[in-house]
Amino acid sequence: MSELLKKAQIYQEEKADGVPELQRPGFHASSPIGWINDPNGWSVYKGEYHLFFQYHPYNTHNGLMHWGHMVTRDFITWSRMPVALAPDMEYDNKGCFSGSAIDYKGEHILMYTGVYEKETEGIEETYQVQCIAVGDGEKYIKSEYNPVITADMLPEGFNIHDFRDPKIWKKHDAFYAIIGSKGKDNDGQVVLFKSKNLKEWEYVSSLDQSEQRYGKMWECPDLFTLDGQDVLLTSPQFMEAEDLEFHNGNGTMCIIGKVDNRNKLIRSNLQAIDYGLDFYAPQTLEAADGRRIMIAWLQSWDNYITPEEFEWSGVMSIPRVLTLRGNRLYQYPVREIEAFRSNQFLKTLTVIAGESYIELVKGRQIDLILKLKKVECSYFEIKLACGERKYTQITYEPVKEMITFDRSHSGLHKDVQCIRKMKVDPFGKEIEIRILMDKYTIEMFIDGGKYAMSSLIYTDLAFDKIDFDTDGQVGLVIEKYDICV
Repeated sequence: MSELLKKAQIYQEEKADGVPELQRPGFHASSPIGWINDPNGWSVYKGEYHLFFQYHPYNTHNGLMHWGHMVTRDFITWSRMPVALAPDMEYDNKGCFSGSAIDYKGEHILMYTGVYEKETEGIEETYQVQCIAVGDGEKYIKSEYNPVITADMLPEGFNIHDFRDPKIWKKHDAFYAIIGSKGKDNDGQVVLFKSKNLKEWEYVSSLDQSEQRYGKMWECPDLFTLDGQDVLLTSPQFMEAEDLEFHNGNGTMCIIGKVDNRNKLIRSNLQAIDYGLDFYAPQTLEAADGRRIMIAWLQSWDNYITPEEFEWSGVMSIPRVLTLRGNRLYQYPVREIEAFRSNQFLKTLTVIAGESYIELVKGRQIDLILKLKKVECSYFEIKLACGERKYTQITYEPVKEMITFDRSHSGLHKDVQCIRKMKVDPFGKEIEIRILMDKYTIEMFIDGGKYAMSSLIYTDLAFDKIDFDTDGQVGLVIEKYDICV
């Protein structure tokens, strides 16, 4: 074990238990200590679900990247593991960046991006290479063949400096990996590589490209088959907004289609994955029972709002089951969350303009399901984490077919993005809004997961009241549970 890895492991064990448990989210994976971002190596191994993540344990800001590690058996309760990788080799001395993992012949194979600097003609340049580490679920050894994929294996004209985030899988007698890259004219793309032995790899194709429309770099790609279709998830950088489907900056995108015999993805639909303020770098695994389960980083690169007094920064989404319906991606919280429900509250009422409902329900660690059955209004508002002029507001406007999330009054003291909107289906007989709230996380699922919207708030935990408001009247069925872990 290198000194860098030992140092990170010791630091985590000395510091992580000092973070107040009441401060942490209750049922989401969150940083043990310091900073985390992208989920990595989300995989099944020896009967457990392993989650690795980008990790800088020494402070709450992005820094020299390690791989942190947790495991779960139920997607809700998480066990901390020793730090898995440190940037301790020449080819990764500027960071062990994002990647993935598979179980192969009883060994846990990690594939990650190593970053290093090299001086060329007096200029320091950064290079990104793909590397392998092999372990037993706790300890991991880097391959003597590293780096196994380098940018000089790309076709002429491709960008050799932005080349990262491999997603590996095995099919028949070969291994495959897709990697985020830039093609000619700095166009975002995903490239495909193939290997027979994990040591020697060859370029196969550029699977799909931005076409100068969907960002300049496609990070954290994931490719899988779902309900007979091929699905590519990726996180484009430098996006430009398109109506309410895609916002500016770092976003997420799902492309549904079929990979043809030229190893090109032929699109049949393209959509955002999540419409909230804080959602990035999703990665999936196939669970033991065949479910395709996605997890993501709940944070925005451009809107850092972690409180200064916190010693941890970074939380993952609730794991979500993916399905396709009508050529659209649906996502819904794993059913395992239901085993942790308690204190059921059920009520049917009519919300009427001018009346207050703030004493009806409360909580900051809750599963709240709202069914709107008769809507005669221009807006219906849900206010969460209410108290002393603080609240976070979700507004449904049936005529505009729009839902707005607004954390402007959540207690923030920074000038950051606070409002995001998404289009939803025209109102029919009913609309269901499910809200999972875990202290600082708000994940909203509309109509069985057809739309998802995830954002952070850091309102003081003493503020836990919930209120409803409208300018007309709304028939409302409330089903609410506390989540106790």
